[in-house]
Amino acid sequence: MSPPAIPPGEIPHHQQSYEAERFEVANRLFFRLYQCSNLLHKNGTRYMGDFGATTQQWAVLGALARPLVRIKGMSVKELIEFLLLSRQNLTAVLDRLEARSWVERIKDPEDGRSRLIRLTDDGNDAWLAMRGPIETFYGRALAPLTENEQVQLVHLLDRLKGGLNAV
Repeated sequence: MSPPAIPPGEIPHHQQSYEAERFEVANRLFFRLYQCSNLLHKNGTRYMGDFGATTQQWAVLGALARPLVRIKGMSVKELIEFLLLSRQNLTAVLDRLEARSWVERIKDPEDGRSRLIRLTDDGNDAWLAMRGPIETFYGRALAPLTENEQVQLVHLLDRLKGGLNAV
């Protein structure tokens, strides 16, 4: 539980200034994240133009193309947790990918009532074809950052994701 708010008139002026500065930094940070997310979708979709795929479809294919997942597949629940998508958004993406024969829903061998999502051979071929443009996109987008800065950013974003999960 948060401490009770102190009326502005009762906060010392220097503390009000500090709190205002902290808010401005946080506001700029979250605005930059919002801008980066929008640019990722806008520019990433351009790189996927030849494939007629969206960045969400690219993310699902990438999640399913990981070596251990490629053979077994993932449950919808696992995909939701991994990609942090809503069930509604994921279902729509999966329906489109299935219509293109890029993914299939198969019986879970450990629980016949459940289904796993798995790449088809066509889906794997599409993913392999996308890899070149995706690598080019990553390289161009990350060019302003050194390799160490990229690693540091991954760690910082992981910590921020943990904070957001705790909210």
